[in-house]
Amino acid sequence: MQEYEYEYAEFIYYKPGYLDKEEHIWPVRAGRSIAKSNYRVGPKRIECYSLHFVREGMIRLEFDGKRVDLQKNDLFCLFPGRTYYYHMLASESPLQMNWLALDGPKVKPLLELAGLTPESPFGKQMCSPQVQETSERLIHALACVERWKPAVSLELHGLVYGLLASIVPDTNYAQPTELAGWIHECMDYMELHATEGISVQQVADFAGVHRSYFSNMFTTQVGLPPLKFMQRIRMDKAKQLLKDTDATVTEIALSLGYPNLYSFTRAFKIYYKVPPIMMRRTSS
Repeated sequence: MQEYEYEYAEFIYYKPGYLDKEEHIWPVRAGRSIAKSNYRVGPKRIECYSLHFVREGMIRLEFDGKRVDLQKNDLFCLFPGRTYYYHMLASESPLQMNWLALDGPKVKPLLELAGLTPESPFGKQMCSPQVQETSERLIHALACVERWKPAVSLELHGLVYGLLASIVPDTNYAQPTELAGWIHECMDYMELHATEGISVQQVADFAGVHRSYFSNMFTTQVGLPPLKFMQRIRMDKAKQLLKDTDATVTEIALSLGYPNLYSFTRAFKIYYKVPPIMMRRTSS
């Protein structure tokens, strides 16, 4: 470790490659630190997500007019664009921390699974022996990187996911009272492209999250699975085209992304309980 004004610290930097960007999550930097008695940080803002694992001692974190005192086996996360202050508190042991900075669109929803949000960026007693071991392995792996290679990226991703998995509690999640912002963006994306035959996987890729996580979160918050939500969009558009235009049923079917008239007619009849031609007659 190198000596600095407020601490003894080791800083490790990583330059992501194309595999990291395709995975929508990657490490940026990591390190270990032992605080001096005058250790104090802030006001501080960063452009990524920085997880800090308290190994020894005590620290006070201040954010959004709030403050929380953390100790050994607690952790906190700095979120991008937010202002933070933190400083060491008196304790029997000097403050020691491991830290890992992550970036990419997948990071925030994964942190939310662990209960870490900008409004509540800390966790009490979340640093289990497994978390401590995995964070040490990840920091060591980053320190050993001499140059980027695909195998290096894959190994690091495995460790990153393992670390995040170890801080996610094994509990059921309550349904949120408001839609997450990224769910709104996915709904807009689906509204725009549903008639082009997009898949759930493509929407999950747009969101930058795994398909199963996307499907579960979307269903929980919207009340419909994503596939049925897209079906509703297409059926609403089909009904509107049948009522307000003179387009043939075949033209409507193809314009809504169905491969042929039969598949559209079958889907329409299942959804509305009447065939498309009957819908048109009853609305004229």
